Order: sequence, then structure tokens, then C-alpha cells
Amino acid sequence: MRKTRFLAGASIIAAGLLALTACNSGTPGAAPGSDGGSASDAPVYGAVATDVKIDGSPTFEKITSAGKIVVGVKEDQPGLGYLDPVTGERKGFDVDVARWIAASLGYDPADTSKVEYKAIASANREQAIINGDIDYYVGTYSITDKRKDQISFAGPYFVTGQGLLVAADNDTITGKDSLTAETTVCSVTGSTPIQRIREQTPAKVVEFDTYSQCVEKLKNGEVDAVTTDEAILLGYAAQDPDNLKIAGEPFSEERYGVGIAKGDTAFQEFVNTMFTDGGSTWEAIFEKNLGASGVKGEQPAVDPVS
Repeated sequence: MRKTRFLAGASIIAAGLLALTACNSGTPGAAPGSDGGSASDAPVYGAVATDVKIDGSPTFEKITSAGKIVVGVKEDQPGLGYLDPVTGERKGFDVDVARWIAASLGYDPADTSKVEYKAIASANREQAIINGDIDYYVGTYSITDKRKDQISFAGPYFVTGQGLLVAADNDTITGKDSLTAETTVCSVTGSTPIQRIREQTPAKVVEFDTYSQCVEKLKNGEVDAVTTDEAILLGYAAQDPDNLKIAGEPFSEERYGVGIAKGDTAFQEFVNTMFTDGGSTWEAIFEKNLGASGVKGEQPAVDPVS
């Protein structure tokens, strides 16, 4: 399998964020082991912060009142957001980013009474945030202007590009431009990738609630390709390299952000500062979840708060 690359983000910004009203005596940006323990024993997201305050944040007020955090995630994306059906363990880059945020807010991600995870389908993410069903969402959530009409984003914390997953013996599909009216492509309802395939290619589109359903259709020969962000597709190809492969090069730029309630700039600033100051933690999370796949990643700069 070829070595897949992520679209390189800009270097981490060193300054320029609006001043935070948040403060804490913990170490939310600390690398594993920086709290005095060994790196091998410490969780990848670092120490749990204490005495956290975020003045003017409705999200943090809600979390404080409830005494717990509810995080929206994916659970069918190996390497990013995955729920192991055997062990019940949640794994992946996005899951560890969600844990990092929780720890920075002062809530121990290992305590299930303090941090709850909810799997939310792509099509339902905005509404879940609007309804207050979740406090924030971390799950390959591309930042778009359309979505920003309804919610706000912190980040981006990751940059990748849309790709194609095909059968390992498929030599016909070599990228987006090779898709024809006879090609059937599968993706997830409500996702950015499915919209792009509809707009930019003549291919027939089949849609489901999860990418795992699309991958099963591909393995069964019912569709010709699965499309979404290459970061997601890489996880599936790595799980079954004898039967699946990535075709061609990425043909978009997808910027993953943390979905939050619209207009909560105090919470947005808090998370952005965490990302900016926590480069070593980001690198540790990336290495743990995606480093072994031969993927090269670079932490992007966060967007200005508006």
C-alpha cells in the first residue's frame, strides 16, 4: 500500500489569540508523563486540569451544572473514532482529542461518570449540538461555511483530503477523474464527501448512515468505491490490505474541527488555546493512533475566533 499523506497544515501559531478568561492550575497542554509520572504510564492526553474557569461560556456552565461532559463521537472509523465490539474500548485519534479536551476542562476521561460518549450519525451532528444533547463533537467533522450558519467550530485540529477506497484488484478506478456514470460510489448521508461526488462526477451515489456499511457493500461487490476523507479510508485499508486499497490522490482539503454551540466564543478560545499550546500532546496522540500506518501528519494552525 502506498504511503498516504495528509495535506500539510500551517505551523502552529505562537500568539495572537484573543485573551482567555479561562485559567487552571492543571497542565492541559502537557505531554504524557510531564506530571511527574513516566510517559509509558501516563495517558496520552496528559494530566487532568484543576480549578478550571471559563467565564462567559454557556457550554462550560452547562457542563459544570451537570457535573459531567457529554461528547459526540464516531465509533466505526478505525484509527480515528472506533468502538471495539469485543472489549468495548473506544480508540482513535479523534477519541483521544475528545479526551484531551475533557482533561483540559478538569474532567477525567477514564471516569465514565464524568465523561460520556454518544455516537452521532453525520447527518445529525448539527442538531445534536443545537439541542444540547452533547457538549461538543469530535469526529472527522469538516469545517464548512454552511455548518457555521448553525454551529461554531474550534480548531482545526487536523487537515486531510477526500479520497477513494476500492477493491485491491480494481485497476479501473485511479482517482476522481476516472469515475464514470457506470461507477457506483458509496458514502454517508449528510457528509461533505457525498456532496462533492454528486457535484463533481457523473458517478451513481449510494448512501448509508455509517462508513462501515459502505465498506461492507464494497467488500460484497455491491458498490465500486467508498469515498470520504483519506484519513478514514486508510484505517479500513490497513485493517484489510489484501482486499482494500486507496485509489489515486486526495482531491480536496478537509479541515476537522470541534463542533460546539454557535457563538460560544469563550469555549472556542479555550479549546483553540489548548491546541496551540499543546503541540507535544497533539504529536503524541497522532503517533499513538496513526503513526504506525506510515502516515505523515502536521498539526495545523487554528482559525481566528470570530
